[in-house]
Amino acid sequence: MTDKDLAAARGAQPATYDVTEKSLEDVEHKRKVDLKRGLTARQVQMIAIGGTIGTGLFLGTGKSLSTGGPGSMLIAYAIVGVIVYFTMLSLGEMSTYIPVAGSFNTYANRFVDEGLGFALTWNYWFNDAVSVASDLTAAQIIWNYWKIDFPGWALSLIFLVFLIAINAIDVKAYGEIEYWLSLLKVITIVLFIIIGICVNLGANKGFGYIGFQYWKLGDAPFVGGIGGFASVFVTAAFAYGGTESIGITAGETKNPRKNVPRVIRNVFWRILMFYIMSIFVIGIDVPYNEPNINQKNARDSPFTLVFKMTGFEVAPSFINAVVLTSVISAGNHALFAGTRLLYTLGEHGHAPKIFTKLTKNRVPIYSLLTTAAISCVCFASSFVGTGTLWNWLQNLVGVSNQISWIAIGLTSYRFRKAFEIQGKNLNELPLKSPLYPYGPIFVIVANSVLVLVQGWSSFKSSPSGGFDFVSFLSYYIQIPMMAIMWLGWKFLKGTKVVKYEEMDLETDRYYDTAEDLRDSAKESGGVRGFFKRIGQFFF
Repeated sequence: MTDKDLAAARGAQPATYDVTEKSLEDVEHKRKVDLKRGLTARQVQMIAIGGTIGTGLFLGTGKSLSTGGPGSMLIAYAIVGVIVYFTMLSLGEMSTYIPVAGSFNTYANRFVDEGLGFALTWNYWFNDAVSVASDLTAAQIIWNYWKIDFPGWALSLIFLVFLIAINAIDVKAYGEIEYWLSLLKVITIVLFIIIGICVNLGANKGFGYIGFQYWKLGDAPFVGGIGGFASVFVTAAFAYGGTESIGITAGETKNPRKNVPRVIRNVFWRILMFYIMSIFVIGIDVPYNEPNINQKNARDSPFTLVFKMTGFEVAPSFINAVVLTSVISAGNHALFAGTRLLYTLGEHGHAPKIFTKLTKNRVPIYSLLTTAAISCVCFASSFVGTGTLWNWLQNLVGVSNQISWIAIGLTSYRFRKAFEIQGKNLNELPLKSPLYPYGPIFVIVANSVLVLVQGWSSFKSSPSGGFDFVSFLSYYIQIPMMAIMWLGWKFLKGTKVVKYEEMDLETDRYYDTAEDLRDSAKESGGVRGFFKRIGQFFF
């Protein structure tokens, strides 16, 4: 490290930082042997959106509308949206101060208990691996729309090989692919909202002015009572899942102290614009009793139906082609996150060290291949049916997301408490949650209630109207599994809950470098910087 860089780095730190030449050199050495910080602000912004808009929105809303009705669906998605926003604020505090690949899983290990970190990381890695399988299964569902004589499992295999190749090249390759795929999703959602409103007002073929008539149809707007309302939450959690993984990308983001807070602050507006508006449009344009709307097929997806109502023959094919690219994007995002979590498990000694082996481009190749191997469960669709398998996977991933959000709330509460007890200056946090301690407490309580009640429908959802054991397992199996892993690790290793006074708040802490300062100056200056900031607000 040159004297010039050392001086610049020292000047970049607040007066409260204890920065020495040795500490800065240690940081530089770690960056050379650790994962590569190759994701730009542009890519991270769009990846955050890509993590929010996925197959759950495009394919899962049909089931939500059918089982809960338009009112229940809108309220449930809004509630989960608020939970996600509070969760992101809590995560933002930690991931901007200590940006590591393991994100909230690593924080649980350090700020709560090593047993929780062990269980949570394995749980979330399983979540991501299953998400890849879910997305590949969704690809088969969408492909069936065109009724082309080509086996679905072969399509999934092609996509899987493509995703492995992209992630094996370089983190920049992943970021660039994800940027353009996410941009396409954003454009499509905006188009859908505009077209959906026009269709409702009468710009359609054979329906006339629709208004809110579907909110008054039959049992609408609240279908299925409390059971129907509760069942929507797990679908919503699956749809929103992935937003929290922006904390995982922080470990490979340039200048995370600046770029990650920018992403976190804009999450609420993305949720409001993309999710709530889309759900609202679906609720006013599509009746809850539309035939086959809950059958998990692209032909009867609410998005496809709304585009069909325009009367343009190519519209449904267009939206399904976009949804197919969305599947690739969601699978790409899940494979990236799962790979980094398995790498983190190896770093912490919770998995074999071979998973920490990096290529010359600093990609954890064995973690990548192992995570991809688990996704081969998608090929089971040939035996159980794509719709049934996707429904099971959706429940598993949705519950796993909620468990992760509970852990983020708990970890955030203890992190901030330790920060105060150890006498640290809150101004050292690049992003401070204005809602502490109520935000983390709300996240813990709200998600705990949802995890317990959302499986209500499994008690009467079997073909005979009685208890559906397989559905019940998909809702609740992860609760005892988490408990077994947490308590089992505590028993084997004798771990204890970390005391506030003993929490490690310094390891992996990020200090701005001279390069970060130069990049920030370039971004903020002149007319170009002005328009760039406007674009970042919306995208």
